[in-house]
Amino acid sequence: MLKGGSLMLSAENFYFDQAQAQRLLDAKPGPYIIVAVTDTGTGIPPEVVDRIFDPFFTTKVPGQGTGLGLSTAVGIVKSHGGFLTVSSQPGQGTQFKVYLPAIAAPLPVTTAEQPLPRGSQELILVVDDETPVCKTARTMLETYNYRVMTATEGTKAIAFYRQHHTQISAVLVDLMMPALDGFAVIRALQNIKPAVKVIALSGLATNQARLETEGAAVHAFLNKPYSLDDLLQTLHQVLHDLSPSKVET
Repeated sequence: MLKGGSLMLSAENFYFDQAQAQRLLDAKPGPYIIVAVTDTGTGIPPEVVDRIFDPFFTTKVPGQGTGLGLSTAVGIVKSHGGFLTVSSQPGQGTQFKVYLPAIAAPLPVTTAEQPLPRGSQELILVVDDETPVCKTARTMLETYNYRVMTATEGTKAIAFYRQHHTQISAVLVDLMMPALDGFAVIRALQNIKPAVKVIALSGLATNQARLETEGAAVHAFLNKPYSLDDLLQTLHQVLHDLSPSKVET
């Protein structure tokens, strides 16, 4: 919305009967929650709208987007048994609707939560081409007593590691980066120090299988977006050799 506009969020209960479910691919009869996101922006051209969920498809100029945002969103929604639709008209705006199955179930009995593991001032290198992701990871880790270095380019990450590899305890590497991707970065780090402890990050689960085939075996794999709990537990396991030295979920 380059000239301003409105962004509207809404949620509603909806029940698909048999006839209604047949009109939407992936819909099944039963109760759903519909979360709608509507804008009054420029809209999406018809020749583009059918491709927006394809991995790596983007209309942005090189270096400004990877084309993984919407494909990742679809994967998350489908993992919860839901589906997503889009309607758009050029010049009038776009609406995305997320349909999530509503489940009537008793709330689980909660137990006292275990405190999240804290670091001991270990130095962690975070490598991700998205600056906000680096900042978020830094905040998470520093809050739990880690020291953090960040790099938004693969070449910088390799240079940082070559200079500080004796102090760096583990490296978090995003696999999908422009220019030099995470697979190449991991192999370069392993050439500097074969025992380097690497946690691979990706929004595509298929990248997990690519790691070993491309000679970039790592200690753990985290799906993006990851939670604070996932990050701290995985990092704790890797630093203390509590998980096998191979790709894990």
